[in-house]
Amino acid sequence: MASPRPRLDPDKHARLRDGVVIPAHPLALNADRTFDVERQEGLTRYYLECGVGGLAVGVHTTQFAIRSHGLYRPVLSLAAQQASAWRAAGGPAPIMVAGVLGPSEQARAEAQVAAELGYDLALVAMNGWADAEESVILDGIAAVAGVLPVFGFYLQPAIGRRRFGFDFWRRFVDIDGVRAIKVAPFDRYATLDVVRAVVEGGRAEDIALYTGNDDAIVADLITPLRYGDTEVRIVGGLLGQWAVGTAAAVQLHRRIRELVVSGADIPAEVLALGAALTDVNSAVFDVANGFHGSVAGINHVLARAGRLRGDWCLDPAEALSPGQAEAIDRVLRAYPELVAT
Repeated sequence: MASPRPRLDPDKHARLRDGVVIPAHPLALNADRTFDVERQEGLTRYYLECGVGGLAVGVHTTQFAIRSHGLYRPVLSLAAQQASAWRAAGGPAPIMVAGVLGPSEQARAEAQVAAELGYDLALVAMNGWADAEESVILDGIAAVAGVLPVFGFYLQPAIGRRRFGFDFWRRFVDIDGVRAIKVAPFDRYATLDVVRAVVEGGRAEDIALYTGNDDAIVADLITPLRYGDTEVRIVGGLLGQWAVGTAAAVQLHRRIRELVVSGADIPAEVLALGAALTDVNSAVFDVANGFHGSVAGINHVLARAGRLRGDWCLDPAEALSPGQAEAIDRVLRAYPELVAT
């Protein structure tokens, strides 16, 4: 007899569909690049205190290299413990998203670890399959969906090294366990491929759409997307950018959702905030250098605020690019209300 398909808690599914802020959780390290448990715990508490709706752990911002350093389970476990303590103290239960990396056998094994630790969804990064056939990747996603509900992830090609077209996403949304998709190709054409696939697959009422397009966060959240008689919205964000200035992100998201749900006109001020946030992201994510310093940039902002001891990454080569610190200085001065941590 087949095992029942794992289900997402109905309350969490409803909140996921309504739209929440989910920061991609960074990794706290000491100067010798060992795991800094104290600062990691503090960072998780900071996000929860900011009012986020969920946490994504074990993702790109957490550094994919945690796997080769034996940190995958410890890092996910620590965040789960903090989330549990938060609930026990009366806080709302965050939607816990575990980053899962292919290929298929590894992805299923990581999903099993996350399920054991109480995570709600698996965010599957398809770069782990390298140049495998699309059918192989889809079979792997389906295997993960047999362990945990799936949060799909279109990782930008600058990091994922691969593009996926409409036909792939149309088959992707036919996988029964898919409950959300993070659309993050940093490309409007590719973003619309995913949205249209969800609509044409008849999953618009079931699959929550989340922006991961750090260059177009506000634009994604305010834009109605119409296909025939169906209108869909990108309702929330799962973003590395929201790992900094998180309290401001929660306020901005809440304001946008209130405007969208009420049908009110979007003020020009909100559009201006969108442009400002893109400017912030250009420095933090190191756009000038092909996103090389994106993780170090997030860590650098958090270290300046005292939430991390430094901006170190597990890989010493993954560091700030020349001139990136100065670029971050500029946006911190220009937009303090967007990056205050």
